[in-house]
Amino acid sequence: MSYQLAVNLLERRGVSVDSIAEIVYTLQSAYYPDLSGEECIASVKAVLGKREVQYTLMTGIALDELAEKKLLPQPFQAIMEADESLYGADETLALGITGVYGMIGLTGFGYLDKIKLGVIGELNDRKDAINVFLDDLVAGIAAAASARIAHRHDGARVYPLA
Repeated sequence: MSYQLAVNLLERRGVSVDSIAEIVYTLQSAYYPDLSGEECIASVKAVLGKREVQYTLMTGIALDELAEKKLLPQPFQAIMEADESLYGADETLALGITGVYGMIGLTGFGYLDKIKLGVIGELNDRKDAINVFLDDLVAGIAAAASARIAHRHDGARVYPLA
């Protein structure tokens, strides 16, 4: 896979890098008032540049698309169509994306999964598509990109050695 293929997969499902970067900006701008939209976009692109993120995205989107075509075996097909609340494999897959950036990535994902900010909510609420995995994957990407900024930002506090 490649970064461009990941972007193409997202765009085919109605998600842009900019829409993910908007979520990142919302999460981090309170902590870094000088944060720019360009920095958020760069962080999203860096996360999407990771091969394991690309593979995770490919897997989740394939499952959503197979469910839309009714090509999954039962009862999996019915679980996907219902977006069963106790089915946690979608969150589990997305958590793999956040793990690279530690606990801040994990807590950011939990927050986004709960409030469904921006395009995450749009994906979750669509009635004409199955986005069981995609909404969580986008939340994982946004949480990872947000955590990446927190870890790397010039405004992050540095503590002196004793």
